Amino acid sequence: MSAAGSAKGGANTLFGGIDSGSWNTKAVIIGGDCRWLGSAVVRTGADLEGAAGAAFELALRAAGLGREALDAVWATGFGRRSIPFAHGTRTELDCHARGVRHHVQGATTIIDIGGQDAKVIRLDAEGRRISHRMNRKCAAGTGSFLDEMALRLDTSTDRLPELAAKFSEEVELGSFCTVFSGTELLGAIRGGKRPADLARAAYKSVVRRVLEMDVFDGQVAGTGGVVAHHPMVLDLFAQHLGARLIVPPHPQELGAFGAALAARESILNQGLEPAPEAADLP
Repeated sequence: MSAAGSAKGGANTLFGGIDSGSWNTKAVIIGGDCRWLGSAVVRTGADLEGAAGAAFELALRAAGLGREALDAVWATGFGRRSIPFAHGTRTELDCHARGVRHHVQGATTIIDIGGQDAKVIRLDAEGRRISHRMNRKCAAGTGSFLDEMALRLDTSTDRLPELAAKFSEEVELGSFCTVFSGTELLGAIRGGKRPADLARAAYKSVVRRVLEMDVFDGQVAGTGGVVAHHPMVLDLFAQHLGARLIVPPHPQELGAFGAALAARESILNQGLEPAPEAADLP
């Protein structure tokens, strides 16, 4: 911890957040004024600690800082307890709520679409988390579903948005299961359907799967890698919701940003007993 830590969250303090996700690991560095200083995203792979260390070092480099400059580092994500240099942990639900609340005022429903799961988080008018739902039964409605669909369409996930933008016919994928959808997609290809139309159908399937999770009213914000990198998902949500999806800055790294905010709060509340993580939350 730097000497600045005695300022208890003042402008000269520095904080880090790590989001150890099943697909990607994200790191964010912020100042005591919550200003974004640097970030990084790396593939998680099988080495959770190694991915966290690599993302952290890249974020520090982007911020022009060394580890010794930081006052506290907190972690979130499914691998949060595998990061030995983290001073504390919070759940993904907590950190995404913190990140969105920093940018969006009032009652908000958050849609977070990651590599392996999708979450719906409700915040009340005061920004308190009041409920959540998760899709954990299969990969449908997640980034890995889009990865599988891109593979079947002989393209990369990075190029899927460009391909889908060329659609000319609305095609539906009837199955929500990734395996069955892949088989259905192959049948559609044999039936002469265009890859661009099937790419759009894959996006429609993701959106439908998420919309089945809850009843959406009021303002809705989006976070996660799918929201960050697949603009057609935003357009489809807007069509179904009748309003645009609010996308805070850096949506893919917003969980790590929320962890950094938690680290900052730990210094602001120094000497107080931190609230424990709720056992039933991811």
